[in-house]
Parts: sequence; structure tokens; C-alpha cells
Amino acid sequence: MEVSARLAEPLTIKTDCLIVPISEEGKLNKTTVLIDKATGGLLTRCRDNGDLSGKFGSSLMLHEPRGLSAKRLLLVGTGKSAPNVEQFIKICRAAAKASANKAIKTITTTLTQIKLDGHDSQWAARQLSQQFSEARYKFKKNSGSASGNNARQKLVLLCADRKSLQANKAGIKLGGATATGVNRARYLGDLPGNICTPAYLASQARAMGRKHPAISTKVLSEKQMLELGMGSLLSVSAGSKQPAYLIAMAYKGAAKPVKPIVLVGKGVTFDSGGISLKPGAKMDEMKYDMCGAASVFGVMESLAQIKPKLNVVGLVPSVENMPSSTATKPGDVVTSMSGKTIEVLNTDAEGRLILCDALTYAARYKPDTVIDIATLTGACVMALGHYATGLFSNDQGLADELLNAGLRAGDRAWQMPLWEEYDAQLKSNFADIPNIGGAGGGSITAACFLGRFTKDYRWAHMDIAGTAWNSGGPKGATGRPVPLLLDYLLSLAK
Repeated sequence: MEVSARLAEPLTIKTDCLIVPISEEGKLNKTTVLIDKATGGLLTRCRDNGDLSGKFGSSLMLHEPRGLSAKRLLLVGTGKSAPNVEQFIKICRAAAKASANKAIKTITTTLTQIKLDGHDSQWAARQLSQQFSEARYKFKKNSGSASGNNARQKLVLLCADRKSLQANKAGIKLGGATATGVNRARYLGDLPGNICTPAYLASQARAMGRKHPAISTKVLSEKQMLELGMGSLLSVSAGSKQPAYLIAMAYKGAAKPVKPIVLVGKGVTFDSGGISLKPGAKMDEMKYDMCGAASVFGVMESLAQIKPKLNVVGLVPSVENMPSSTATKPGDVVTSMSGKTIEVLNTDAEGRLILCDALTYAARYKPDTVIDIATLTGACVMALGHYATGLFSNDQGLADELLNAGLRAGDRAWQMPLWEEYDAQLKSNFADIPNIGGAGGGSITAACFLGRFTKDYRWAHMDIAGTAWNSGGPKGATGRPVPLLLDYLLSLAK
């Protein structure tokens, strides 16, 4: 979607759809008073007739409004008070949904002029650009590409003065790049497992390296991983004909050598559970078990557009987890790259088995910080539902930075504990550590498992099992937590 900003009057601008905010009970602001006067009291009549409430998230489309140059006038309710982050994002989404009409080629809006609770017009422009572009995403079946409904639609943000014009332009750039990353992650997640294999992800990483000069790509084969001692990772792919790969994408934007931020994304392109076979219901959704990897791809794509001055490495351990005569069995003991032995009590707890070797490998980059992103546990869904990402960290400062980034981006996380009592549940009579920790606190003991491999650096784990995709009618990948991660990374580049 093409998004721009300009100085213009809403009364005279020619557009297919003019979107303006309206507060609760139809109270008119400076712009809507002018519109009401130009249309001969149209808004007043709509309010008096009960058609215009201004209730938060509501919308009213008026066609061919006399006195305006716009073909349509869309009024979007903003509620009674200044919207907060989540409310403004919902307003943007409501406006995007109401204007998703193939007949509408150009959209113009004054929504960035809303008075917001704690944010400026640049942030508003960023969200508008992002939310409209995300709303136009549609997975195009059998085409091998993502496409939007009326993808060539143009959105123009009207600005009151030159200062806000510059702020809007900056926000549009960030919002567009964020949406590119989110939609990239959604597309990879939505691909069926017979297309999006570990080899496919490796090919996509190589293509990204060719496309963007700032990104260099390296892909390790199973032979190379075996030489490095990644027995834990390779134990997961043992039952599949699809070979495993460890993908490394390095973005270099800093002018001088600085320690990188390493993002590690779980890339299980299909998870049957292995010998510990999953129930058949909704097993098709296990193509989404690589959404952590997809989010890393999305972030790297966005960074290549924004070009911030920092260094970021994206690591993706990618496997397929299948049952066969060669598959790892419950009770098997494997040796990780760190040298720690692991008793595999449940082959469906495979994400941590590939992540632990990737986290050990991440230390080779001498990182400032390592963040892993994974659809790791159903227990996290039970704890937090589908609204917040579970956040664990061995550094409270890092946890706070990520939590605040989530609040700013409208992509919220919630911190979970990493107490010694939970770590004590990881006991094995036959190896250094088991891959599950017994009943209760499953998302926490999974994070404690990963924590055994992250003692040498600042680390955070993000469990996105509840936030990476939607089930049911709106089934599809969400692209989370790309907005949170980008906000965090860009805050470091300032």
C-alpha cells in the first residue's frame, strides 16, 4: 500500500474516501464543524437521528456528501477521551476495515491529528501506515505470494502544519517497514508445510542476502552441525526426510564494530510431535510452529528497509519433526553442542532441543543480547491466552526494555518468573537434564531449560504460542512479535 503525507484542507481534497474522527455522542471538533457546515448540517442530522454516536470503534460511511470534494465520508468513533495505544490501534483497524472496498482507490484521513494519550503525530502516522498495510494483507492461494485486497490503494495523511508533515513522513517510513516485516512473517507462517520446509527457509534467507547488501547469509548443513556437536538439534530432524539447517542472517548497520543483538527463531516447519504424536484435531496448525523463525525473517526484512545503525544477527534452527523408524524415541539421551546431555522424555517438546544448540552457537557472535522467539508451549496459552506473549529473562533491565517496547508498539508481553524452584523440576537420573520438567508450570520449566544454555550473556525468551496465529474463522499468522522486536531494536539505535 502506498502511504504519503501532505498539507491540504479536508474540505477541498479530491479522494475516494475521506476518513475523519468523531468523538462520543457526536461532539464535533474543529475539522468536523467545518465539514458539518460545508455539508449543510449533515453530521448534525446524523447525530440527532442516532446514526452518529462516536462510540469507540464505530464507523459510519456517507456517500457523495454534498459540499465536499470526497466521494465518501467515513466517520470513525474515538470514544469519550484521548485514545491510548491499544485504542488508537483499534481505531486504525476499524478505519482500515471500513474502507477495504475495491472501488476505493484513494483514502485521505485526519486521524493523525487526534490528541493521543502519551504519543505524538509521528507515532500516530507510524501506526496508521502499519495497520492499513497489515489490513490489506491476504494470503493468495496457489500463487506463491502474499497480496492485499486492493493492494495498490493509496493512503494520504493530512497534516495541519509543516512540523507535523515532517513527523508524519518519518512515521510513515517506520510504519511501512514494520508492516513489510509483519506481512513477511505472516506469509511464511501461512505457507503449507509441504512448501515451507527447512530447505525453503534456507533459500529465502539466501535470497534476502542477495536482495539486501546490508545482510549476509550463511546456512549450515546437517554435516556441519554434526561436526559442531549439535546432537540435540539433529535429534529432532532424525525422523524426517527433510534435512535440517541452521540459518544465520547478519545485518550490519553500525558504522563501527559493536556487539550484535542476536535473535533466535524456532523454525519447526511442521511439528507432528514425533513419536509422542500430537492429537489429530488442529494438527494442521502445526505448520505455524515456525512462526518464531518467521518473525526473525520479518525483522531482518524491516531492518534492511529502515537501515538503523546497529548490528543484528538472525539465527534460525530449522527442522521438521516427524515419526518414523529413525525418529528419536522417548527415553533416548542426546548430547547438545554445549556438551550437556539431555534425556528426551517427550519428543513433542522439541523446540527447546533445537533452540539450545542455536543458543550455544549464538555465543560465537560475542553478543550484547540474545532473544529467542518460539511457539514453545501450550502451557503459555493456558496461562496468558492469546493476548500477551510470555516473556522470560535472566536480566531485569532487558525484560523491562522489551515490556516497554511492547507497550509502545501495541504488541504486549507479560513477564513470567524464572525462579530456582521451577528450575529444580528439571532432574534426570540418566542425563544432565531432561527436556520436560514434570507437571505444572510447563512454560516456565521450558524457559528454565533454555536458561541452562544462556549463562554467558543477557538473554530473553519469548513464548509466542498464544500470539503467533489465530485459529477458527480468522485462521492465519499474526506476524507477532515483529512490532515489539523492531521497537526494541530501534530504541537501541537512537
